[in-house]
Amino acid sequence: MSQKDDELFQLQEIGKLKPVHFADLIRTAQLVFNPASCMSGINIQVDWQYFGISDDILENLRVLGAEYRYALPQVPPEIVWSKLTPQTRIWFIANRDELWKFEEYFPALDED
Repeated sequence: MSQKDDELFQLQEIGKLKPVHFADLIRTAQLVFNPASCMSGINIQVDWQYFGISDDILENLRVLGAEYRYALPQVPPEIVWSKLTPQTRIWFIANRDELWKFEEYFPALDED
């Protein structure tokens, strides 16, 4: 697929993204940045490749997660989109309906 074809595909797919997808992406980025979330003093090592997240995407998600570490996940989509690398955008579009599962994989220990 040429870069032009890839850009056309992305433009078509962007229209399918909803605010909930961006909220799920922010929450995923927060978990990538700190998988232990609310658990003070605990360091968790995660094999993110197991979840289909390459090193390039992982770094972009960590930066995003650090920036929005304490934010509610409802960051305006256009701001989130502008902070994603091309690789992360492609990954996000492909996985948009699966991102909510990361919260299930890494639930806070203080939840019932």
